[in-house]
Amino acid sequence: MKTSELRQKFLQYFEQHQHQVVRSSSLVPHDDPTLLFTNAGMNQFKDVFLGFDKRPYNRATTAQKCVRAGGKHNDLENVGYTARHHTFFEMMGNFSFGDYFKREAIHFAWGFLTGKEWLNLPKEKLLATVYAEDDEAYNIWLNEIGLPAERIVRIGDNKGARYASDNFWQMGDTGPCGPCTEIFYDHGEDIWGGIPGSPEEDGDRWIEIWNNVFMQFNRDEQGNMHPLPKPSVDTGMGLERMAAVMQGVHSNYEIDLFQDLLKAVARETGVPFSMDEPSLKVIADHIRSCSFLIADGVLPGNEGRGYVLRRIIRRAVRHGYKLGQKQAFFYKLVPDLVKAMGDAYPELKEKQTQIMEALRGEETRFGETLEKGMGLFNNVLNGMRFLKLESLLPAEGHGEPLKLRTSDGLEFTAAARSLGGEKQIVIQTQTEGRLNESRTFGLKEVVEQDGVSAEGKPFAAALEAYLKDNISNSKMVIAGEHIFKLYDTYGFPYDLTADMARELGIELDEEGFEREMEAQRARARAAQSFKADTQLAYDGQDTEFKGYTERQTEATVLALYKDGEAVNELAEGESGAVVIDFTPFYAESGGQVGDVGFIFSDGNRFEVRDTQKIKAAVFGQFGVMASGRLKIGDTVTAQVDNDVRDANMRNHSATHLMHKALRDVLGGHVEQKGSLVTADSTRFDISHPQAISAEEIAEVERRVNQAILANVAVAADIMSMEDAQKTGAMMLFGEKYGDEVRVLKMGGFSTELCGGTHVARTGDIGLFKIISEGGIAAGVRRVEAITGLNALKWAQNQERLVKDIIGEVKAQTERDVLAKIQANAAQTKALEKDLAKAKAELAVHAGAKLLDNAKDLGAAKLVVAQIEADAAALREIVTDLSGKSDQAVILLAAVNEGKVSLCAGVSKPLTAKVKAGDLVKFVAEQVGGKGGGRPDLAQAGGTEADKLPQALASVEAWTNEKLA
Repeated sequence: MKTSELRQKFLQYFEQHQHQVVRSSSLVPHDDPTLLFTNAGMNQFKDVFLGFDKRPYNRATTAQKCVRAGGKHNDLENVGYTARHHTFFEMMGNFSFGDYFKREAIHFAWGFLTGKEWLNLPKEKLLATVYAEDDEAYNIWLNEIGLPAERIVRIGDNKGARYASDNFWQMGDTGPCGPCTEIFYDHGEDIWGGIPGSPEEDGDRWIEIWNNVFMQFNRDEQGNMHPLPKPSVDTGMGLERMAAVMQGVHSNYEIDLFQDLLKAVARETGVPFSMDEPSLKVIADHIRSCSFLIADGVLPGNEGRGYVLRRIIRRAVRHGYKLGQKQAFFYKLVPDLVKAMGDAYPELKEKQTQIMEALRGEETRFGETLEKGMGLFNNVLNGMRFLKLESLLPAEGHGEPLKLRTSDGLEFTAAARSLGGEKQIVIQTQTEGRLNESRTFGLKEVVEQDGVSAEGKPFAAALEAYLKDNISNSKMVIAGEHIFKLYDTYGFPYDLTADMARELGIELDEEGFEREMEAQRARARAAQSFKADTQLAYDGQDTEFKGYTERQTEATVLALYKDGEAVNELAEGESGAVVIDFTPFYAESGGQVGDVGFIFSDGNRFEVRDTQKIKAAVFGQFGVMASGRLKIGDTVTAQVDNDVRDANMRNHSATHLMHKALRDVLGGHVEQKGSLVTADSTRFDISHPQAISAEEIAEVERRVNQAILANVAVAADIMSMEDAQKTGAMMLFGEKYGDEVRVLKMGGFSTELCGGTHVARTGDIGLFKIISEGGIAAGVRRVEAITGLNALKWAQNQERLVKDIIGEVKAQTERDVLAKIQANAAQTKALEKDLAKAKAELAVHAGAKLLDNAKDLGAAKLVVAQIEADAAALREIVTDLSGKSDQAVILLAAVNEGKVSLCAGVSKPLTAKVKAGDLVKFVAEQVGGKGGGRPDLAQAGGTEADKLPQALASVEAWTNEKLA
């Protein structure tokens, strides 16, 4: 049975049992701030289970797309190396909201799994687990289903605390919870593993394929269990696991869906197809999670969900690199995924081009630094191995040198040497009992076998072999500073470096990395932390929102809160929240901030500073008691601040017009990625791969202002979602829609679903002006605009600024300003050029004296000095000096603004022994830098100026050794 057929059969089965088929929710849980990604089928029904939301059905079934790749639920590091770990998976589920309970749930599961017209699994291959104290579920399995007692396993509190069990589900420390019963499938005796609860339970023989969670109790803060008035059911069946069972295979990667993707990966990476290659599996898994996340509005970035996506993409690209594919390939797998899953998830087809563009852009950006980062990783690894070899050898002149022999049988001794900070291995051949002339080897020659002469290769190979023989039992740890550099400079997420290190059996200095990254971590935590659920405990009647037509209403106080706890009254000076039965205050939603104003009665006055939904249909007015006191049951007047509401309405209505204009001007790929509508401005995030040009901004402004001047009526109608879709209305990002929706129409200019407050006619918006545009993430642009009096104020400030500039540059009119500025800039540039030339001439003149004072090394004249010059002047001086002598070895340094500039020059007759590139690198490494160049001329830089004097002092010994 194909995976697609299995998915459809599940939904059909439960639909025949009066379940409403509900479409998968987005991977981005917009209405649950406690979740990074949707990771279970019940996520979209959380508010229903908690009683905060109501649906027109009490039974549901879904095929839910899920991601586990960040935060608490994170399978990333195991993907590709196990049979069943994935970053993306599909969870099939059936749900009861206070309707049926244990008996029906167990019978439904058994009927689908074993029914002849459904999956028809052999009953003897199935086993059930129940919570140890759940006699009800046990008896259903035993007496009604007929499962033998030896295949019903009771699982107790096996996680160290009361109710801490594999078979007891809890939403949190308090709240809904209950026992669960799981169904396991036996993959056969040829696979190691035991039944659940046995010492061998971690094996792969018995695999969980179904979980029924029974939400039976409400756990209070003291740990007491209270029966729920309407117990519910939440079930899950992993689609990939069940497909493996139905297709008679053991690993999820062997099912039809993955086989097609794995072959596509092999095709694009140019390697033979093999089920033994973990990298193929990693990439096949990651193309699913990445594509679905992008389709649901997530784009690669440096924070939150965007950073998780970036990590997954870069992990996939690195595995492609490991397979030998150094060109962009990952995005080319999208059509294969669309072919495999596009029918079940149409958003993949609709967003195929956007997904490919986003993946290609991220892959290209990472590709620019991947090879350099891999080079750094390999250099660090080789350096560690070289240092290990050095530690295995005695220091030169201290103790007996190590005796080794080449593959040809030539004996030699080896010892470690440190010269001017440079690590070396010194060997001496031994013939007829005599030690011959010594030879030195560096890191590249021994560990990388690079640059070694033909005569030296046997010795370097022998040293490398000795290292391999003695390194296997050694602990090797990559320092935190190197991990941080890979992260900060080359874009390698920590877990990507960990992935590479694990493949080589190397550990990471995680504490060191955390120290290096402390400042970034603090910012990242703030950006990625998803605030906890702040819903207040409220069980009263719903709020009736009057704010579409009224700015002031009479109301009764239903509830009061202080410090998050329910109270009977609020006194003067106390902050809190007020719930009233009728409210004109709009609660924050769809990007529009909540209303402000006052709730008052006689001398009692509560200042409303924000309005939020504390339940789906309950509004909370948050603020401070300005005077007097409020009590539950008080009759009050609720009044919105008209000026703030009017400004919010202007900006919100302008946002709709701007959205339409942006799509018309930039293209249909433009989608809203977020918005913030306040009284001051509207901030609008859109998907767009490049900067919006000045001409495009001007055209958007023209279109929006044209719609404003048309002064068309703004009409809002309530209709079913199906009817709304027929109108072509666009849904706004982040908005939660029920079965009935509000369709906002602005003449022929815009039609969108929106629950916000808006102007009566477009002319009420006034002037519209875009004041900024910029990128906030890969493929996401942020546009900020203002309207009405704010736009007028902005225009007046711009006019005042232009007049000030006219006076400052002494222009006659506005038309002369640009010419004046350009003339001043040209004059400044010419003066800077003359100054630089004069400095260079002075530096060359001063440099000539350096050669006169050069140190005579016999075979060379050595010039080492720190002078005052910039990098360009250093190069000119060194070039001039090295050209004046056939014996010059020159190293000049300068410090400017705390940074070290280095330049080395060697007369060409000496470059066979002394190379400028080696010299400048030798010094640069001592001052925290790097560099290189030609044998006769090379430049470098560094950041540790305090180490420069010592570095310069080491040059003479280094040069003497090279000349020897």
